[in-house]
Amino acid sequence: MLLAEEIGRLLMSKGLTVAVAESCTGGKLGDMLTDVPGSSDYFLGGVISYSNDAKSNLLGVDAKMLKAKGAVSEEVAVQMAAGARRQLRADVGVGITGIAGPTGGTPTKPVGLVYVAISSSKSSKCSRCVFKGSRSEIKTQSANRAFEMLREFVTHFV
Repeated sequence: MLLAEEIGRLLMSKGLTVAVAESCTGGKLGDMLTDVPGSSDYFLGGVISYSNDAKSNLLGVDAKMLKAKGAVSEEVAVQMAAGARRQLRADVGVGITGIAGPTGGTPTKPVGLVYVAISSSKSSKCSRCVFKGSRSEIKTQSANRAFEMLREFVTHFV
C-alpha cells in the first residue's frame, strides 16, 4: 500500500481533514495526496507559499519572525502548518520549508535542509531534516517525511 493511501485511510477512519502549506516542495505533497482516489474526503487543499510575502499574507506567518529566523526554520514551518490548518479549516495542517538546491545553501543552512511541521488545534511537531540528492530527490524525500510525520501525528497525537 502506498503511504499516501495509508494516510488517507487513517484520516478517514478518524474523521479528520488535512491541509498543506508547501514552499520548497512546490506542491509535491498535495500532488501525492490527490493521487489517491477519494482524497477529496479528507484533503481540503494547499498553499504553495514560495515567497516570504506569500507565507505572511496567505498563511499568517509573522513577518518579523521570518526576518529574524529566515524562511527555512522550525518556527516558520510550524506557523505555515498552523496557517494552512486555520485558513482551510482543516483538523491537521502540514508545513514544509527548506532549500532544495542546487543553489541557495549557506554554511548554517545547507542545500537539503528542510523543516517539516504538523499542527492541530492541540499541538504541533516539527522535524529538522538534511536530505541529500538532486532537487527533485530532496523534494520527494521532504514529501515522504511529511507523510511519515502525518501518520505518526494522527495515530498518536490527535
